[in-house]
Parts: sequence; C-alpha cells; structure tokens
Amino acid sequence: MTTTDDQQTFADHRNLLFSVAYRLLGTAMDAEDVVQDAWFKWSAADRSQVADPKAYLARIATNLAMDRLRSVQRKRESYVGPWLPEPILTAGLPEPADSGADTLDAVERADSVSTAMLVVLETLSPLERAVFVLKEVFAFSYAEIAGIVERTEPAVRQAGHRAREHVQARRPRYTGATAARQQATERFLAASTGGDINALMELLAPDVTLWTDGGGKVRQALHPVEGRAKVAAWMAGVARRRTYEGVEISDMTVAFVEINGGPGITFTGAGRVISVMIVDLDDEGRIRTVHNIANPDKLQAVAGGSVHEMDPR
Repeated sequence: MTTTDDQQTFADHRNLLFSVAYRLLGTAMDAEDVVQDAWFKWSAADRSQVADPKAYLARIATNLAMDRLRSVQRKRESYVGPWLPEPILTAGLPEPADSGADTLDAVERADSVSTAMLVVLETLSPLERAVFVLKEVFAFSYAEIAGIVERTEPAVRQAGHRAREHVQARRPRYTGATAARQQATERFLAASTGGDINALMELLAPDVTLWTDGGGKVRQALHPVEGRAKVAAWMAGVARRRTYEGVEISDMTVAFVEINGGPGITFTGAGRVISVMIVDLDDEGRIRTVHNIANPDKLQAVAGGSVHEMDPR
C-alpha cells in the first residue's frame, strides 16, 4: 500500500527522474512514460527495505530508460532525414548576473540539456549515455552508478571514460551566453523573415550547418545544409514562400521562449505549433548551428505549454 509519505517521496524526486530520462532518451513523451513506469515500480516495491530513495528511484528510471533507448535506437536508424531531439520548454536553469564559478556552473547545467548536447549524446551507447549523464550532470559517484546500472565499478569507469572522450571531441566548443544567443536569435529571425541574404551571411559562421527534422511528415531538408551561402539561401527561400505547411506566412505568430535551457523560437499558426528553431554560436558570436524541428510528433511538449524544471543535480 502506498502511503502519503511514499507519494511525497516520489514527488520530491520526480523532476530528477524526468531530467535523467529525458537526457537519456531525447524525447519528452518517452521520458514521461519512464517516470510513470517508475511510479508503478515504486508503488509495488517493499519500500521498508529502501535505505536511499533517491538512488533507488534513479536506478529504476535509468534502467527503464536504457531499455527503452535500446528499442528506439533501432527505429531511429530508419528515420526519414536527420533525427533531432524533441524540444521542451524549460525553466529552473537561470544564468547568474555575476561572473565566476556560479555562472560557469549555470551555463554547464543548461548546456547538458541543450539540443546540441543531446545530438552528441545520441551517438553514445545506452550504457555510455547513462554513465555520462549520471556522472557529469547529476554528480553520482562511479560506485553509485555501478549499483544503478548493475555493472562493476571498473566497467562503469571505462564506459564513462569512453563517453567523456567522445563527447569532448564532438560537443560544441561554444554555444554562447544566454544574452548573446538571444540577440543572435532575434537578428537571425529578422534577417530570415525579411529574406535578407546579405544580413544572413553576416550572422552565419562560414561552416554553419542547418539541421531540419520533418520526420517524413513535413517537407524539410533530408540532409544537413552546410555552408554559409547554402544555409542563407535555404532560409531566404522559405521566407519567400506565401504559405508554409498550409499556413499563410503572414498569419504565423513568432515567440521567443526558453527551449532546452536556452533561447528558442516557436512558429505557430492555424492553432498549432508549426516548428521550433534553436541556434548556437561559435566563439566569435556567429551562428554555427541551426536546429529546426518541424515533425508534428515532436512538437507536442511545446504545444502543450508544460514548462519542465530540469533538476540539475
């Protein structure tokens, strides 16, 4: 029987469970399913034998997420076009006004749930991804992680080492502080919607890459668009259309929101979210990456308006 205290214990750790599951899976719907399944397991467990509820619940959610990840990875191999993580509205990752360690810590926490980071994590094995997330984001010790993923500590350390090297080699060198990204996002939107290729060219890094995810349900580029001229032409071409996905361009509403820990743009029209766009910067403040998610299946979390307070520890 589940008591009020048991319910409160689960509620106290719910953000943690979602935060772990989302970083492992990259989709809000799957992460919510993991949290729900974790509740069922928690409700059925002999909780009198649980010495550390946080570690116990983390173990349940991590293993559920790893099992689900192994399944969905096979499906993602046949995905139409680039597969990008499902965007979510976030909160609870403020950027401190002062400089120093607090600012660095906040930026790193926001980066751990960024679209760019989730794309990198997608290239890891389920075990490597779990170890990296638990160690680098949530500061579990290797001994704790070994118990959570049911592996030996040496095996966990080895997986963590592989994952860390892989991520460091591929993670964005610089995504930009929130204020700089916000300004760049606003300038990028103005130039794009105005079809001003020259202005776009000035904002884009020479090696900029545009990733678009339509999932075969919405017309998008099936391969990454690379290079300043091609990305500028692609964006300007979209702006010149009279309609986009059956909606008049002039009737669309644009909003700046916090997406995955940083500035993002939502495009809505005809009572639905049409796409979500996120940009990242290089170390010179130019736009290095553009992620555009238009697959309607991946816009439900944003369309629902639920804001996730991502537990940083």
